[in-house]
Amino acid sequence: MKFEKINENQMRVILSIQDLEDNDISLHDFMSNTLESQDLFFDMLEEAEEKIGFKTKNCQVRIEALAMTDDNFVLTITKVKPDISKKRSHNTKNKPKPIAKRKSNNLEQTCLIYKFSSFDDYCYFIEFLVKNNLVSSFKVAEKIYLYLYNNSFYLTLCNLNTEYENISKFYTVITEFGSYVTNPDIFIHRLNESGTLFIKNNAFKKSFLHYTRKDK
Repeated sequence: MKFEKINENQMRVILSIQDLEDNDISLHDFMSNTLESQDLFFDMLEEAEEKIGFKTKNCQVRIEALAMTDDNFVLTITKVKPDISKKRSHNTKNKPKPIAKRKSNNLEQTCLIYKFSSFDDYCYFIEFLVKNNLVSSFKVAEKIYLYLYNNSFYLTLCNLNTEYENISKFYTVITEFGSYVTNPDIFIHRLNESGTLFIKNNAFKKSFLHYTRKDK
């Protein structure tokens, strides 16, 4: 785990798959923002204060995560100025509060969402899976839908299969073509209400059949 202080209000953390394993956190739990991953996050902030002097006590913070191709994750952590009008008169805990709320035990907790800027980007992703023997990726989740919303395409993966043998490679590949959507439990409702369901379950199986170029 490596820490880099960008300025007084922002820092960068490089986190590896091995760091997750050392803390008994699966890749799925980390990507799903579980209680375990948030505990790791709080420990990370304490270590950052000790090593690089980045103090976050009594602060709200925003977290942006980016998966890299070498099985590393880059977390950008930014302090957020509190809304004085909503400040409480008493303090409960001396821990920083992430902007993203902890999830309750509902269906959306097991969902991930990735955004593709265009349908071509989605098709390039599907072609990559086919050409690299990852057609078994349809096993990564029980429900895989593709939505069209605001001229972008959103892939939703619900009821995730954490036992899928290529799950680590899958997460690494998909971030090369699309971007992870934060707060998926909230955003999925927006897709259901205002988006257009472009491909129903199983989107991968149908895409492998219809949206890959057939080489002669």
